[in-house]
Amino acid sequence: MMDKIAILIPCYNESQTIRKVVEDYKRVLPDAVIYVYDNNSSDGTDKIAKEVGAVVRYEHLQGKGNVIRRMFREIDARCYLMIDGDDTYPAEAAKQMTDLVLEKQVDMVVGDRLSSTYFNENKRPFHNFGNSIVRWSINWLFKSDIKDIMTGYRAFSYEFVKTFPVLSKGFEIETEMSIHAIDKNMYVENVIVDYRDRPNGSVSKLNTYSDGIKVVGTILRLFRAYKPLMFFGSVSALLSVLVLGFFIPIFYTFMQIGEVPNFPTLIVCGFAALAAIISLFSGLILSSIVQKNRQDFEYRLLETTVAKRNLEEDQ
Repeated sequence: MMDKIAILIPCYNESQTIRKVVEDYKRVLPDAVIYVYDNNSSDGTDKIAKEVGAVVRYEHLQGKGNVIRRMFREIDARCYLMIDGDDTYPAEAAKQMTDLVLEKQVDMVVGDRLSSTYFNENKRPFHNFGNSIVRWSINWLFKSDIKDIMTGYRAFSYEFVKTFPVLSKGFEIETEMSIHAIDKNMYVENVIVDYRDRPNGSVSKLNTYSDGIKVVGTILRLFRAYKPLMFFGSVSALLSVLVLGFFIPIFYTFMQIGEVPNFPTLIVCGFAALAAIISLFSGLILSSIVQKNRQDFEYRLLETTVAKRNLEEDQ
């Protein structure tokens, strides 16, 4: 059974807000099926969601990435709308976002908080700074123009969901989604949405420092995986500069007096030069593998499109 629109709400202890969130999205998208995936809540989030008509399912592996993986596996829909259960994203933008997927064949619609009220509403200054740094670094590294890398308000096509390999376990999942869409040349649109801070009594599960470190680690890991020539080429260039910096004085001294006074430095320069060469050729080899993976992805995308068409015809 394929839904026209599936609204995906990963939840962990959101009893303060889940009722309002479900009711708001039922009002704006009455034909959508709302799925609440409870991630080991202890405050009755699942019971409240059932009371207001959501389909409630469970993921016992802790972490938002684990919940998204379960959702994407289990649900078939022409359009997916992913939101948070904390009532920070207004439902009014939902129809515009889903229409872009259904009518314009957009693969991922990004709910852009950073171009509207985010910096005024969010009371955590390090979150504001972190979001800006992440947005700049990814758009610079991957030559993209996604306005809000870490937003949890997104709409997806069936093709995106069924070809996206979820690797992250936690809040790094949004960064992974953004880079996957960029690398696979998927159609991405930005929609400016208002953002409001959590209501009183609702507590964020995001840790500014530990989750921030994980996000930075995810960016570096994905940069290495998706842009290996640039990554390993940069390492090779850095090593080459260091080698030249230490080798030139040694060579200059040798030309003057005919002796090498610093053999240990010369030996280290030799090993560093070998490491630079290995790094460069590693980048070249991995770049060829990445190119082959992109070609294989296009075949998987075609298979996914055929599977979607078959599901639609069976209804």
